[in-house]
Amino acid sequence: MTDTEELRRRTQRLLDQYPPATTDRLDFLRARFDAGLAWVHYPEGLGGLGAPRSLQGVVNAELEAAGAPDNDPRRIGIGLGMAAPTILEYGTEEQKRRYLRPLWTGEEVWCQLFSEPGAGSDLAALGTRAVREGDEWIVNGQKVWTSSAHVARWAILIARTDPDVPKHQGITYFVCDMTDPGVEVRPLRQITGEAEFNEVFLTDVRIPDTRRLGRAGDGWRVAQTTLMNERVSIGGMAVPREGGMIGPVARTWRERPALRTHDLHQRLLRLWVEAEVTRFTGERLRQQLVAGQPGYEGSGMKLAFARLNQEISGLEVELRGEEGLLYDDWTMRRPELVDFTGRDAGYRYLRSKGNSIEGGTSEVLLNIVAERVLGLPAEPRIDKDVAWKDLAR
Repeated sequence: MTDTEELRRRTQRLLDQYPPATTDRLDFLRARFDAGLAWVHYPEGLGGLGAPRSLQGVVNAELEAAGAPDNDPRRIGIGLGMAAPTILEYGTEEQKRRYLRPLWTGEEVWCQLFSEPGAGSDLAALGTRAVREGDEWIVNGQKVWTSSAHVARWAILIARTDPDVPKHQGITYFVCDMTDPGVEVRPLRQITGEAEFNEVFLTDVRIPDTRRLGRAGDGWRVAQTTLMNERVSIGGMAVPREGGMIGPVARTWRERPALRTHDLHQRLLRLWVEAEVTRFTGERLRQQLVAGQPGYEGSGMKLAFARLNQEISGLEVELRGEEGLLYDDWTMRRPELVDFTGRDAGYRYLRSKGNSIEGGTSEVLLNIVAERVLGLPAEPRIDKDVAWKDLAR
């Protein structure tokens, strides 16, 4: 049985064998994975030790104190937060051993091919088709709002494989190689001036059946694992006090008293308290994960994250007055990650507008919370038992 002291011994052994000051970053990360210290709750041989999830903090604290490198989780968040738990639950042993190690070390970046121009909030209405041809699937369609597609090697993909059954039943889940012929990535320039998102066109892309996750036609159930983990990873991130969006506003308030007004003071106090409540709620949610898979509470956290970010960034722009209207750089760029706190107030204000869309719109999440958390009556859905091919489009 792995306990706290055993984890400390294993971590110290790793540091002794691979001193962070003299070991190549990637070599250290690979060694950490192989030692089972990447995510300790994963099985042995897959970066873990089968230990309680709560003990990961023991490892992280020891490595941070020693100055060990990390795997840049903001850059590979889709792989860590969405692809990995789905592969762990539904992947074959061969798939787990092929994908998880380079995913965790950051050698291979992942993206998510779910949303489509006609299937965003109603994701189950997706129309990208995958047709079986021998041991391969031929995929044609278009995906949109794909973060990191321009740097990704792999994608988690859901596609329509049976149009003759209701929309939730005829979907299959695949792993798509973004370097394959027929995969075209185009930038989507946003209100920030950047192209952090992309649209992806799939034309006769051939995916081996060995890269299918779960049973054919069972992709919606597999996708639920991804989506629940996505909302936890977005809304339930660990942050320190005054971490995230509230931090820059609080610093400006303390450092520039000439900007203060009574009204702004009252609004800042309210948002500061709400940010703290949300932070502690996120901590409770992460502790619940120790006992099993994430529940629908992640949807509530993601809702709070979006609303708070938008309100806080609006307050910051008002606090700064004319200065808040300035914007540092409209240059077209294709960044590898989103940096809310490393840019100016104008960027935070504009970028936060997407928080209520990405990872599930706030409107959809309100329905999820109402029906699956609070147990309220479900909205009527007249298309629930209609074959996808017969739906009005």
